[in-house]
Amino acid sequence: MSSTIRHRIASIACTRPQVSPHLKFQQQCRANHLQHHSSISQKEYLEQPLKGIRIVDLTRVVAGPYATQQLADLGADVIKIEHVSRGDDTRSWGPPFAKSLTNPEAMGESAYFLCVNRNKKSIGLNFKEPKAQEIIKKLIKESDVVVENYIPGTLAKYGLAYDQLNDDKIIYASITGYGQTGPYSHRAGYDVMVEAEMGLMHITGEADGPPVKVGVAVTDIATALNAANAILAAVIGKSRTGKGQYIDVALADCQVAMLANIASSCLISGQPDTGRHGTAHPSICPYKAFPTIDGSVMIGGANDRLFAILCHRLGQNDWVTDERFVTNALRVKNRNILEPMIARETKKKTTKEWLDVFDQSGLAYAAVNDIQSTLNHPHVLARNMITTVDHPTCGPIKLVSPPVKFSRAKPSIRTAPPTLGQHSNEILSELGYSLAEIKDMKAKGIIS
Repeated sequence: MSSTIRHRIASIACTRPQVSPHLKFQQQCRANHLQHHSSISQKEYLEQPLKGIRIVDLTRVVAGPYATQQLADLGADVIKIEHVSRGDDTRSWGPPFAKSLTNPEAMGESAYFLCVNRNKKSIGLNFKEPKAQEIIKKLIKESDVVVENYIPGTLAKYGLAYDQLNDDKIIYASITGYGQTGPYSHRAGYDVMVEAEMGLMHITGEADGPPVKVGVAVTDIATALNAANAILAAVIGKSRTGKGQYIDVALADCQVAMLANIASSCLISGQPDTGRHGTAHPSICPYKAFPTIDGSVMIGGANDRLFAILCHRLGQNDWVTDERFVTNALRVKNRNILEPMIARETKKKTTKEWLDVFDQSGLAYAAVNDIQSTLNHPHVLARNMITTVDHPTCGPIKLVSPPVKFSRAKPSIRTAPPTLGQHSNEILSELGYSLAEIKDMKAKGIIS
């Protein structure tokens, strides 16, 4: 990025007016927040790539919150606006829940919510109240990005749709199941429904079994990554043009794009897909999980050289010159012969023994681990992929760390996922509301 673009991006935040006349109250809120939540030094925070970018987060569940969390990890100031009483839907998605230390009788914080809402500030608002709509519009006026994931038309009821804001400087991203146009645009779009509708479920599972969903909400996650990427592109574009733009991100579109080589194969061949292959690959053989004495080991003989290495380590050198297996195309054609032959060998040792056999061979291989084994894996720990943070009500909790490492920047978990309305006083004081006004709005159920 050029120095000119960096300067322009930095100037986005610097031009915002400081509107609060209640400086003492505001400073106290900020001091309390920093004392209770800060987990990195001020120097590290200054190195956050998106420092100075403010985002109004009108999302809930997974795709939207995961998108804004990506940006928050990079230093953006993300203000999460939640339902005034129940908050984000995922606050109740459990068990498990992290138990509250301050109120043992309370339900606590759901693991689901905790995984996609770190580094954010929370305010609870009742959208039906004109005063709450006024607050959101004030926040948007002082922000760079709005992200929402309501069914098309919902926010228009409250004057919060993109075209109602009449602000060509705002970057406004809508994340929905099926997009703003098309015959399915009115549908609610949860990950598993889109996996089913857009082909992923059909190609997932064992060949002789029913279609299954992926073990995590992979369509939500992929949509979130696409949304975050698009928002970053729009921020850079705004630095050149001074103009924001509207971004339409659909789970359905992202899922179709994720079909990658499978979609390409169908487009090029004009034929139906080849169905489900379990852990195997439709175009490469051997490339799947094979049984061991105590589990499974994933093996990838992705070319002739690697297949030869595998044969040598299995003690079956004659397979290399077997006319049925001398090329990948032949191995794919004869997979029903080759794969059982490999399985008979892998069943003779434990997974750990096979890992030792394949070590330093150049072959692609891996144990098939469960999630606890993964989270305690020596490589995962060495890469600092688990972070312990201090939650305001639950005490120390462990979270998965931001995955990308920078040479100069410090993406990190600065603050734990917020409690509902945790930052209402701080946010509203910065907008110019007095302590008396805030107390009155809380009493009337406008905010939490």
